[in-house]
Amino acid sequence: MIKISIVNYTNTLPFKWALKKSELIKQIDLQEDIPSICAQKLKFNQVDLALVPVALLAELDTYFIETDFCIGAIGKVDSVKLYSQVHLNNIKTITLDYQSKSSITLTRILTHFFWKLNVNFIEAQPNYEKKISDTNAAVVIGDRTFDLNNTFNYEYDLAEEWQKFTGLPFVFAAWVSTKKLDVDFIKKFNSVLKYGVNNCLQAINDYESDLKLSKQKAIQYLTQHINYNLDASKLKALNLFLEYIKKL
Repeated sequence: MIKISIVNYTNTLPFKWALKKSELIKQIDLQEDIPSICAQKLKFNQVDLALVPVALLAELDTYFIETDFCIGAIGKVDSVKLYSQVHLNNIKTITLDYQSKSSITLTRILTHFFWKLNVNFIEAQPNYEKKISDTNAAVVIGDRTFDLNNTFNYEYDLAEEWQKFTGLPFVFAAWVSTKKLDVDFIKKFNSVLKYGVNNCLQAINDYESDLKLSKQKAIQYLTQHINYNLDASKLKALNLFLEYIKKL
């Protein structure tokens, strides 16, 4: 069995739906985790393949991006936000989400190189979302943003801010291994992911009762905000992101 860790957010629904419907499911041990756990499992060789926050790549001696698909965005992603009650220029502290290193690293890059803010960063504690007040802002990612959007005076979409900064899309997570996997398996795996992306509406219909947002909003989110193809522009953005990590 090939051990695979996948992010357990709504944005991976097309991948999960297609994998669970495919014959390939008989060959894999599919584990659903938050992004930081996906990263830890891959880093410490607990799985063979994982959908990991791309910031992890800076920590790996050897890695292989195994598929043509990712969790990415061209402009607004709508589920990776900096929430604040005050304007960017008045923020003094930023609490960083513990669930994904890519998003907090992106925040650090934007803060230093684009927004040019002098702020202190705070590691998140449980229920930190409830402490966004005065000059303390916070980064929140994933499905938890669905209930937070439009509840603060200011919210900054980090993928949109990255695009303003670089003119490029952003890659939050990619399918990565630390040892090159069997070519035939990856070909089949890639084909299954493609099927999921191409049949996103069917995936939403089949999982409608499990969705953490309305069907209409899920369609909008997964077809307009999440962009799954790991194309040349996203690879360029990914490489630029890794270069900025070295400069932090």
